[in-house]
Amino acid sequence: MVELEDEMRWSQVLNVVDVHCGGENARVVTGGIGDVPGETMLDKRAYLTEQRDDLRLRLLQEPRGGVIHSADFVLPSRHPEAQLGYVIAESTEYPVMSGSNTICVTTALLETGMLPMIEPVMHLALESAAGLIRVECTCADGKVTSVRFTNQPAFVYHLDAPVEVAGLGTVTVDVAWGGMAYVLVDAASLGFGITPDEARDLCVVGEAVKLAAAAQLPAVHPEHPEFPGITNFEFTGPLGRTPEGELTARNAVVVSPGRLDRSPCGTGTSARLAVLHARGLVTTGENFVHTSIIGSRFDSRIEELTTVGDVPAVVPSVAGQAWITQLCQVGVDPSDPFPNGYALADTWGAAPPSPVAVRLATAAAEARA
Repeated sequence: MVELEDEMRWSQVLNVVDVHCGGENARVVTGGIGDVPGETMLDKRAYLTEQRDDLRLRLLQEPRGGVIHSADFVLPSRHPEAQLGYVIAESTEYPVMSGSNTICVTTALLETGMLPMIEPVMHLALESAAGLIRVECTCADGKVTSVRFTNQPAFVYHLDAPVEVAGLGTVTVDVAWGGMAYVLVDAASLGFGITPDEARDLCVVGEAVKLAAAAQLPAVHPEHPEFPGITNFEFTGPLGRTPEGELTARNAVVVSPGRLDRSPCGTGTSARLAVLHARGLVTTGENFVHTSIIGSRFDSRIEELTTVGDVPAVVPSVAGQAWITQLCQVGVDPSDPFPNGYALADTWGAAPPSPVAVRLATAAAEARA
C-alpha cells in the first residue's frame, strides 16, 4: 500500500484525460494548474510559453510523454460567449489553433461531465488563442459521436511558389493559413503516394522543405503579425470522388520536429480548403472528405467567404470524432532527475528547442533582415 507521505512527494498533480481523434493523441489537462494570468487565451498562451513551459515539457517529453502527443490546458475564459477556453501545446510550439485538439477537448469536456451533455445535438463556444471557436456536437447514449468546429478564417499566402531545397532542387509549394501556417506540396511531385510505409521518409523530406520555405517565403498574418510564420508542412494527394460523389483526397501533415499527424489535421484541412478555393476546385458548402495516412476521416466544407485584412479568405468547418483512451494523473517527484523530461533524436528527429528559444531566434533573424 502506498503511504500518504509518498503520495505527497509529488510537487504538482495534473489531472489528464487522454483522447485520440483520428489516431492523433491529445493530453487534455482538466485540473491541477488552476487559472493562468491573462485576459484572453492568447495572453494565457504567452504566459505559458514564457513562464510555465515546464508544464508542456512534463506532459509531452519522455518519460511521461512522447513525440506523438499534444497537450491542451483547459482554462476559465473571460470571453462573454465562451463556456471555457483552452491553450494548445505541441512538441515544439504553442499553436493558436488545432482541429484535432479542439475535437479532443470538446469530447473530454462533455464525456467527463465538465460541461453537461445535451442529446442529440448541442452547441458550444470555446475560446482558443486564435479566437472564439463555435462547435456543434452530435451526442447519443452519453457519447459524442461527432464534433464540427467552425474555424477562424483560412487564406492563401502563396500559390505555386518556388523554393530551393538542398538535395531536392526547386520545389513548387503553396503556403496557406488554416490556424497555423502550412507549406503544401503535391506528394506525387516528390515521388510519394502517402502510404504508411513511407512515413519516415515523408517526415525527413517534409521537414527539409518546410525549413527551406520558412527561410525563403514570408508568411505574416495580416491581422495578427505576432502569430508564428511557417511551422507546418502538408503533403497533398490527388483529388477524387467518393462513391457518393463527394470531393475527397488524402494528406499527410508533418508536425515538428518531424513526425506525422495521425489524423487528417483540422488546420491542415482548413489550409487546403483555402488553396482549393483559390484554384476554383471547391465551392462554398461542398463537402470535402479529407483522409489521413492511416485512413481516418474528417468531413469539411467552406461555410462562407470573408476577408482577413484585405486578403480573401474562407471560413471552414471541420467534423470528426474522438475517443477517450485513459484518465490519469501526472506529477513529478522532487528527486526525479528529469522533471521536465528529455527528447532524443532517435524518435524526435532533431531535439526540439523551447518556444522561447524559437521566438528569440526569430526576432534576431527579423532584426538582421
